[in-house]
Amino acid sequence: MVSQQGTGAVPVARAASLVHPDEPDRARLDAATETFRMLADPTRLHILWQLTRGEADVTALTEVSGASRTAVSQHLAKLRLTGLVDTRREGRRVIYRIRDGHLARLVTEGINHADHRVTGEPPHE
Repeated sequence: MVSQQGTGAVPVARAASLVHPDEPDRARLDAATETFRMLADPTRLHILWQLTRGEADVTALTEVSGASRTAVSQHLAKLRLTGLVDTRREGRRVIYRIRDGHLARLVTEGINHADHRVTGEPPHE
């Protein structure tokens, strides 16, 4: 539960994974900003959203994103460089996967939030 004593606000219950016990320091704010910067591109966000559904190679990501193979490869290189995706080799193919559950949930929540904005569905906790 998030304490809001002295503000007159009603305390809001939050899932444990949504509560951070400490005020973020500069390093954490910078790291989060870099992540949000990478999410701010529609093609990269679409690639990451696809990777929340499972691993994929460049060919599969090109097909679903509608972007060129060159563009997808460049976006994947940025995502790999910033540590948001990992890779593994399968013969000659490079298989990409989203780095961790926090990022997968962040991407999914972003798309869910957008769904509410687009459809007009009321917000909820």
